[in-house]
Amino acid sequence: MSVSVGDSAPDFTLFSDETEAWTLSEHRGKNVVLLFFPAAFTGTCTTELNTINNDLARFNDANAIVVGISTDTPFVLAEFKAANMLNFPLLSDHSAEVAAMYGAKFNHDFTPMGLDRIAKRSVFVIDEKGIVIHREVLDNPGNEPDYEAISGALEAA
Repeated sequence: MSVSVGDSAPDFTLFSDETEAWTLSEHRGKNVVLLFFPAAFTGTCTTELNTINNDLARFNDANAIVVGISTDTPFVLAEFKAANMLNFPLLSDHSAEVAAMYGAKFNHDFTPMGLDRIAKRSVFVIDEKGIVIHREVLDNPGNEPDYEAISGALEAA
């Protein structure tokens, strides 16, 4: 399955770095930026999330909530968040079901290494009504998302 621009964003509930349930539909009335990332404590993921964190005021000004999503456990995400002083929630999609639902599950088969549930680096911007207004799914995990395109989608929302 995959989510496209113009689709209603599929609802989900995941546990946060604070081991609290976080449900997408509870944030209607705000724009939501979903940042799927492959793994905590890796180079590009750290750079991406710190870049977003450093520009969080821009997202707040756009009435947007930012959340990071990976298949790491909530406990790993809590350590990653603390180590990087991130000011937005990180959600654990440990089974990769939400990543698969959004078309953001890495298709490369790492099963021989026991890694069959990794998220692709992806960004989905969801407007206040729950409609996807921006989608970027990167095949190369070493690439960062287009930060200006994310900002542009929020400005147009």
